[in-house]
Amino acid sequence: MAGRHRNPPPPSFPRGGGGGGRGHHPPPPSLHHHRLLEERLGAEIEEAHVLLGQNQRLAATHVALVQEVSAVRHELGRTARGLAAAQEEGDLRLREVYERSMKMEAELRAVDEMRAELAQVRLDIQKLGAARQELMGQVQGFTQDLARSAVDLQQVAALKAEIQEIRHETQHLRSGIEVEKKGYAESYEQGQEMQKKLISVASEVEKLRAEAEKRSRVAVSGGNQVYVGGYGNPKATYAANPYNAGYNINQPHPQANTADSGSQYGPGSTHAPWSAYDMQRATGRR
Repeated sequence: MAGRHRNPPPPSFPRGGGGGGRGHHPPPPSLHHHRLLEERLGAEIEEAHVLLGQNQRLAATHVALVQEVSAVRHELGRTARGLAAAQEEGDLRLREVYERSMKMEAELRAVDEMRAELAQVRLDIQKLGAARQELMGQVQGFTQDLARSAVDLQQVAALKAEIQEIRHETQHLRSGIEVEKKGYAESYEQGQEMQKKLISVASEVEKLRAEAEKRSRVAVSGGNQVYVGGYGNPKATYAANPYNAGYNINQPHPQANTADSGSQYGPGSTHAPWSAYDMQRATGRR
């Protein structure tokens, strides 16, 4: 704005002429040039006055704007404080609403649980009613049993007398069993002695059997001799046997002698005492 009404600068004159010497001075400015300078100066002064007025107006506007800005800032601060208070109050209300909702939800859960418990109680009541009916039937059965038991108790005296008789019989049987046990013990001892005797007899029989087999082997080995005298004669002589092969055929087998040697006591003679003894032991155990 300062250079809006300015005129172009005046032309500059050279200090030296086009070929003049040092003593040449520039020509004095003309009257027209002075007028131009005055107009230019007046325009600049007028422009300075205009700028000064504008500056004053701008300063006043600036002061007003500063005041408005401070007022706006104050209002904004108050509004911010109001908003903070409103937000805090809203948070408090929201918290209260949330707590109320949580409390109501807990109460609803409690109500649901109470409903479930109530349904369970109803089922239990039904079950208890059925159990009561069953117990009533059992009580009736017990009452009938008690009536029968009362009738049975009237026969207790007779049963006690029978029990006493059974006890006396049991004592008598026990005494008889003790006597039989003693007899069985004596029979057992006798059986042991008989067993020892039978074992000794069996050993003697085995010895005789072995001796007989030995003699039979000796007789077989001396088959070329002929028996002339009687048995037991020390002077008996044996002649040569022309039927040597036939003698071996007619000679009894040792196993046959062994089998027949036990038959001289009778069939089952060795086992008869044992079987009788086993029968006595079985009777004694009863």
